[in-house]
Amino acid sequence: MKFAVRIIKNTFYPVTYEPVLEKWVEHGKIGLVITEKGEEAFKIFKVNDEIMAHWEKFKPEPLKLIRVLTEDDLKTLAENKQLARAALLKCEEFANARKLDMSLTQARYTFDRKKITFYYTAPQRVDFRELLKDLTQEFKRVRIDLRHIGARDETAVLEGCGICGQQLCCCRFLRKFENVNSKLAKDQGIPLTPSKITGCCGRLLCCLNYEHEFYKEVTKKLIPVGTAVKTPDGLGKVVSLNYFDLKINVKFEDGKINEYRKDVLKPVNEVVNVEITPDATYADDSGIDIKSLDNDRNSSTGNV
Repeated sequence: MKFAVRIIKNTFYPVTYEPVLEKWVEHGKIGLVITEKGEEAFKIFKVNDEIMAHWEKFKPEPLKLIRVLTEDDLKTLAENKQLARAALLKCEEFANARKLDMSLTQARYTFDRKKITFYYTAPQRVDFRELLKDLTQEFKRVRIDLRHIGARDETAVLEGCGICGQQLCCCRFLRKFENVNSKLAKDQGIPLTPSKITGCCGRLLCCLNYEHEFYKEVTKKLIPVGTAVKTPDGLGKVVSLNYFDLKINVKFEDGKINEYRKDVLKPVNEVVNVEITPDATYADDSGIDIKSLDNDRNSSTGNV
């Protein structure tokens, strides 16, 4: 039977352990493993056959499991989390005193408290040399690691629920963030309202990518918005598409809108006096400019 631990951003690593630990290793237990940061505690997961077959192909580097945490270890883990929260506040205090343009996200101690990692977001590169000196004086005999992460990384670390009511994709299964732009929303007929198409991270929803190919294929079977068409009821202009029923909404000069199948419509090269509100790139009440959201380059750094 294979087991794994999930570290930040949904990366599962197989674990290896001495035979003496066999009876202690169970699904749901907390195990102490050795990572690049040092000794860290993570939940142990039983691995199914599909993941095992995937591992046979890609052969991920396993992590060594030192032991399963005891009751005393779990108390230490809880203490570490409290100390990390206090350390985050202290780091924030130092950063504000230095007037650094950075936002602290989270602090994490290794289990043995030999290293602490501070995650932060910033609009541009931060010179934190003086901050590092402050932290070194405050946290003696502890290695300090300051990591710049993007807005999407920050949300993946903090976790939460999306507008769909489910746990955020970035904390549930997404390992790599694909580029997202407002054209994806336009292609799917979604109004460009920032509050509707942005996630907790303040960036465009990752899920806009999921069904985009479906909408592209369906669009090819229909008539583009803005096309003048001849209908059984006269001349009109296509104003919207019903992707799931494969029907087309046509607006007439008197303002009336009817829905038709494509086979009863015929595109015509005639002037139809029907105004269609264009897909706008604008800022709504939230003050967010759609154009600014299209710049997705630094929303994920992979530095978690």
